Amino acid sequence: MDQIVFFAKGAAIGLAIAAPVGPIGVLCIRRSLNAGMLTGFVSGLGAAVADAVYGAVAGFGLTSVSMFLLDHQAAIRILGGVALLAIGLRILLAKASAAGGPPGNSGRLAGAFASCFLLTLTNPTTILSFLAIFAGLGLAEWVRDYTAAAVLVAGVLLGSALWWLFLSGAVSLVRTRLSAAVLVWINRFSAAVMLLFGLLAFAPLVT
Repeated sequence: MDQIVFFAKGAAIGLAIAAPVGPIGVLCIRRSLNAGMLTGFVSGLGAAVADAVYGAVAGFGLTSVSMFLLDHQAAIRILGGVALLAIGLRILLAKASAAGGPPGNSGRLAGAFASCFLLTLTNPTTILSFLAIFAGLGLAEWVRDYTAAAVLVAGVLLGSALWWLFLSGAVSLVRTRLSAAVLVWINRFSAAVMLLFGLLAFAPLVT
């Protein structure tokens, strides 16, 4: 299969995985509003790298890794749920930054990247989504072609990163137009979403 086609399919998969609104999307929007486009994009980039990691697991046919993740998805869900609850509480207790404030420093950017990277890794549905999409598109049969798999994963990374660039950029356009009061309510909504997703992470464990 042509490498360009593989790359394009990977980009489409990365975009499809990243675009649905979830806790990472809400976190990216909140950080773009409070700390600027760069912080929001770096947050999304952490999720994009995690998507690429799971894409590599599926694309390279790393069955043992996939089985390990699926066999331990309960523990992974607990870690992800606790992390979401912690972030939700932190947002709830934090004060909104003034619109147009200074961008994050390197330490804040590293933390923004790491938090979204780990949150995405602790979502077992991500690897399930990749496995299902790869199987549905008939990509599983190409796992022995490591060059094609690498191109596919690169496409996943780019597609996901482009989505986060678009989202953080779009949000930053309205950032300076929002008052401090509006930012406070956005923070409260963001906290509620994170707490809700954190609680939902435990739902499959008690049913």
